[in-house]
Amino acid sequence: MTHLSVEMLAADATEPITSAGHAQLGIAVLAGIAVIVLLITKFKLHAFLSLIIGSLVLGAVAGAPLDKAITSFSTGLGTTVAGTGVLIALGAILGKLLADSGGADQIVDTILAKASRRTMPWAMVLIAGIVGLPIFFEVGIVLLIPVVLLVAKRGNFSLMRIGIPALAGLSVMHGLIPPHPGPLVAIDAVGANLGVTLALGVVVAIPTAIIAGPLFSRYAARWVDIRPPEQMVPERASDDLEKRPGFGITVATVLLPVVMMLAKALVDVVIDDPAAGAQRVFDVVGSPLIALLTAVVVAMFTLGRAAGFTRGRIAVTVEKSLAPIAGVLLIVGAGGGFKQTLVDAGVGQMILDVSKGWHLSTLLLAWLIAVTIRLATGSATVATISAAGLVAPLAADLSTTHGALLVLAIGCGSLFFSHVNDAGFWLVKEYFGMSVGQTLKTWSVMETLISVVGIICVLLLSLVL
Repeated sequence: MTHLSVEMLAADATEPITSAGHAQLGIAVLAGIAVIVLLITKFKLHAFLSLIIGSLVLGAVAGAPLDKAITSFSTGLGTTVAGTGVLIALGAILGKLLADSGGADQIVDTILAKASRRTMPWAMVLIAGIVGLPIFFEVGIVLLIPVVLLVAKRGNFSLMRIGIPALAGLSVMHGLIPPHPGPLVAIDAVGANLGVTLALGVVVAIPTAIIAGPLFSRYAARWVDIRPPEQMVPERASDDLEKRPGFGITVATVLLPVVMMLAKALVDVVIDDPAAGAQRVFDVVGSPLIALLTAVVVAMFTLGRAAGFTRGRIAVTVEKSLAPIAGVLLIVGAGGGFKQTLVDAGVGQMILDVSKGWHLSTLLLAWLIAVTIRLATGSATVATISAAGLVAPLAADLSTTHGALLVLAIGCGSLFFSHVNDAGFWLVKEYFGMSVGQTLKTWSVMETLISVVGIICVLLLSLVL
């Protein structure tokens, strides 16, 4: 399928599902998003509560009865948590086992031992990509900061030369690659194929991480030449362990769910017969739930037992992994509720109708919507969920590959220019001991590069797939 425009997609659009006019719906969307932004940024209200209130405001301004708006929100929340909540929880368990067993440290130490001074920035982006695959962005930062600071100090590097590649690798994984919450929710919202999205996400992620990481770090180090702050070097998880899992088995465990999901996507392409026995087997084996569950069970032995953990210690590790993601699950669920309120109000159909005359790529439109919400709210996850809900109708006539590219376009937009309303901005600033201006010139520019390079790669792929 060649590059599609919004005009082509809207040609056979059905009538809006709501009696409200376009103007009223447009005002309702702006009002709902404005309330969410105001509550998060001005009043510092938790995103979960802000999304609930914003959804109700959206429904009220659109003219929907309050009970219908509540039903839409509840339905969307339940569907989203049911579809992605278990996967997020399994990903958190895998990430916690990787961290506590010393597996993450083993990956880091092994790669760094083989890296020269010239290749060190490239080693950092590789480490971040591997470690960041099953781990949330914030957890990945906490894991890698000690390594970044130690490498910069011992090798007498500018902190930006080492830190930017690590941050780029983590951020690209967070925005584009399942099983991270944003991509999972977007895949569910637009009905994309997870395996194809994962495969194309890797294709987009590699050049994006290289350009925004090792290459950009040369300029970032010139703009902001700082040394590691001594007081920010924490102890590593494996420092108190007598032994830890080997490098090969650790990498194999981390990549296991990815291989299982990619295998399903490959079999779907090669066989393309839902009734075939092999395809039915791989449909089960490569489903996200089975792939991640298998990886978690395997990790209990290859990571937990290899580190000398008892059954009790493994149970405690699993239990501790779930508490920190409660907020993430609630935000993702509430974002799904907001998305469903948008859909039921007819906003998606409105976008189809309004954009009929626009000679604008569907992928570029999705990116721009995600960019706008990202700049306003500061949350990549909120931007992804909201944009996916708005552009979901555009995916109806897309091929499997273009549906996956739509998810990636949204993910790229959700990473655009992190600034003072983003928690990640302050996390990076404090860990690296930078001023607000220095953080804007390094971290914020890096995020913008990821977003722009990513959407360029997505648009190029759409021309050939």
